[in-house]
Amino acid sequence: MQDIKKPESLSKEEKEANNKVFKIAISYPPLSSEKGTACLGQNRQFQWFNSPTYIYPMVPAYMATLLKSRGYDVVWDDAIAEEIPYDDWLKKLGECKPNLVVFESKTPVIKRHWKIINEVKKKLPRAVVVLVGDHVTALPEESMENSKVDFIATGGDYDFLVLNIADHLNHAVPLEEGIWYRDGEKVQNTGHFRLDHDLDELPMIDRDLTNWKLYAFKNGNYKYTPGTYTYAARDCWWGRCTFCSWTTLYPGEDYRKRSAKKMLDEIGVLIEKYGVKEVMDDSGSFPTGRWLREFCDGMIERGYNKKIRISCNMRLKSLSQEEYNLMGKAGFRFILYGLESANQKTLDRINKNLKVEEIEKGVKMAKAGGLEPHITAMMGYPWETKKDAEKTIELAKELFKKGYVDTLQATIVIPYPGTPLFSDCQKEGLLRTEDWDRYDQREMVMKSPLGSEDAQALVQGLYKSFMSPQFILRKVFSIRNTNDVKFLFTAGMKWLGKMTDFKSKSV
Repeated sequence: MQDIKKPESLSKEEKEANNKVFKIAISYPPLSSEKGTACLGQNRQFQWFNSPTYIYPMVPAYMATLLKSRGYDVVWDDAIAEEIPYDDWLKKLGECKPNLVVFESKTPVIKRHWKIINEVKKKLPRAVVVLVGDHVTALPEESMENSKVDFIATGGDYDFLVLNIADHLNHAVPLEEGIWYRDGEKVQNTGHFRLDHDLDELPMIDRDLTNWKLYAFKNGNYKYTPGTYTYAARDCWWGRCTFCSWTTLYPGEDYRKRSAKKMLDEIGVLIEKYGVKEVMDDSGSFPTGRWLREFCDGMIERGYNKKIRISCNMRLKSLSQEEYNLMGKAGFRFILYGLESANQKTLDRINKNLKVEEIEKGVKMAKAGGLEPHITAMMGYPWETKKDAEKTIELAKELFKKGYVDTLQATIVIPYPGTPLFSDCQKEGLLRTEDWDRYDQREMVMKSPLGSEDAQALVQGLYKSFMSPQFILRKVFSIRNTNDVKFLFTAGMKWLGKMTDFKSKSV
């Protein structure tokens, strides 16, 4: 590894030279499991997938681009998406000889990452290791105690914070709030993280640096490929749902947007430079109001609506029929809603800010606007009986039968550390275990009237809810071209994978 000059009293030229020889690897090590492929990056609720989906990790991609724009030598190292075996990955990282290595982690794999960090520190003793993500934001001291990690960047703006850490190591820049670090034998921190960085100061993501094609095809959300992700806002303007792990990173009161013009400029580059056919914007809730109208009008005025399709996350009851119609005209296709449950007591307890009777109205308006609604729901709430859970299945069946929704995603609810749901479970003695390995949505980790096999069967019931003659015939008659055929085939394969993911078995 090359020596880095001490930061004191460096000239501008020397600082630039320091940056050029300071190599930073943004790494996703292989995480092998009999349960399937780890869906880790850009995922609010971690799962092992039997049918892999590779999601473009937006904040790490911004991190890589931001670091490169400041002169740092950046290596994008996603061995999960590249499907590289662990030993090969570790050898490759050793040969790369990075000065700094960044890992994103989540609750079900944090113990694996502790082991990996220790192995990396043994192989590269002079490398600095940084951990980011929702789990370490909630429990930073835990990772400091259980691994040899050097820094933990908490909160959702860890792209800015990792740049700050690199500048701190190179140029003695003071550390920002939200960073945990080792000071000899002591662990120190700079206080609570801030979410006041200006997102428009970020450079447009360097898709080549971040190997965008790894994520352009193996993703069930795309009807048209190649596809890619954008991130218009951080993260959800509601940001108060008690189960959502990303409220740990982005509380709703700190919601920030990029400008609509910046987003439109990026869409133009994706069309013209990369030939992208579909974009999934993964903001927890896509911006609404004046921002949405400006974006849609821009899509139409620039003619992008004829060249690309846009998908996004949205909250039910957020938009009028007029706004849905405008989105359809502007090129929006797929729209994802967190339905979560058909029981009002559950919606109230998880602070969803939604009435059951508003669900059908919302998806019906989206469908009338020309969009393809997708709903998500969860099973295994501690306060729901099997009869309660079956109401959610019945609602899903009804929405599919009426043609108001096109696709669905179902999971077992998990109380992630840092969320109000986790805190409530601790206070009420509802946790069955705090073995983080088991927080992977394959079993119940909360005490409930339901057992794990019950919850798995109910999740499968949700995935079967589309099976009505009306829905199937409607899909057959909707086929217009090879893209439609390919999408239905891919959806079918993903469905089979999901049925395997939640196959009932003794736990």
